[in-house]
Amino acid sequence: MVPRYSRPDMTALWEPEEKYRIWFEIEAHATEKLGQLGVVPRSAAKALWDWWATDPKIDVEAIDAIEAVTKHDVIAFLTWVAENVGDEARFMHQGMTSSDVLDTTLAVQLARSADILLADLDALLAAIQRRAEEHKYTPTIGRSHGIHAEPVTFGLKLAQAYAEFDRCRRRLLAAREEIATCAISGAVGTFANIDPQVEEHVAEKLGLSVEPVSTQVIPRDRHAMFFSTLAVIAGSIERLAVEIRHLQRTEVLEAEEYFSPGQKGSSAMPHKRNPILTENLTGQARMIRAYALPALENVALWHERDISHSSVERFIGPDACITLDFALARLTGVIDKLLVYPKRMQANMDRMGGLIHSQRVLLALTQNGVSREDAYRLVQRNAMKVWESDGQLTLLDLLKQDEEVTAALGAEQLKEKFDLEYHFKHVDTIFERVFG
Repeated sequence: MVPRYSRPDMTALWEPEEKYRIWFEIEAHATEKLGQLGVVPRSAAKALWDWWATDPKIDVEAIDAIEAVTKHDVIAFLTWVAENVGDEARFMHQGMTSSDVLDTTLAVQLARSADILLADLDALLAAIQRRAEEHKYTPTIGRSHGIHAEPVTFGLKLAQAYAEFDRCRRRLLAAREEIATCAISGAVGTFANIDPQVEEHVAEKLGLSVEPVSTQVIPRDRHAMFFSTLAVIAGSIERLAVEIRHLQRTEVLEAEEYFSPGQKGSSAMPHKRNPILTENLTGQARMIRAYALPALENVALWHERDISHSSVERFIGPDACITLDFALARLTGVIDKLLVYPKRMQANMDRMGGLIHSQRVLLALTQNGVSREDAYRLVQRNAMKVWESDGQLTLLDLLKQDEEVTAALGAEQLKEKFDLEYHFKHVDTIFERVFG
């Protein structure tokens, strides 16, 4: 976790104090149910909750000091609680194993992290929709292979991003449901020393579902799904960030990140306004995607359990969630304040002498009796002259002078094929599909 790329609410979920609070709740809820079942005295759970009601400070240093001797984090925590609660604490952890605590805690942390990320996505979607509506009919050039293709609107570019992040949100909802799973099944997951009702009770209290069959650990395909989903979201972040970076290039300059008063772009060149936020998002996306692979590799554990996954998850759990939380918030800010330049968009469309309308002429020729092969040849030979003139010539003028073209299409027919608005007749349909 890098403080520079962290936000407090998400970071707090992964602090040691919060982890130990969840550990305690799992142990206390389990002890509570064991008391109801008559396995341990009811007074044991009461003693735990009475102590907890005093809002004790989680002494991380004290727990760490015990772990330095025990070499076991859960035992160190139980020992520390016992030192504070007294004799009744001996009934904690009856029939449980460490994975019951660790895996269920991780499920809680990931589910709560997902809740924050879902709220982040909601904020991003709202910002994208607002800007898409603002630029619904702002003409700009669509590019394929980085080359001018045909006109689109800037609103359509943003509508595409909205649809993509809306899919991301649905995937994250599914991943949250899959990861929010509780396992309190004891050694090798057989419930030999603990009643399944305890698991059901803890799951209900923590807002989790019951793992149908654990092997002492919650199966790691669930975690692979979760971190893969975060990786896909990161890919979508980078896609939009790269689009903005390209649009901010000096030669394009159709949109750019907000440049605040007093901001500096370069230590050497005072004129620079660099796309630092979206470049930063590209880097963060790389890191978030990188966490998916070890999560996938964690699926294959030895027999009923091993701990090869444990060290991995201590890294990727907090880092992936914290970084994605920051990235989504940063992207929301970029979109919210994005500077958009419609005049530059129009100028860029105009600079290639009308080449962007070539397909309409091609289709019109075929509809007026010219074979597709000949129509393509006629349009292309004039288009290449425009291309090689760097837009000094115009496609419409050249087509009007081409006798083979004018034999099929009159001057007015040709002119009509260069109408920009033609390309936007279905914008409303697309917006209805996206925004409903």
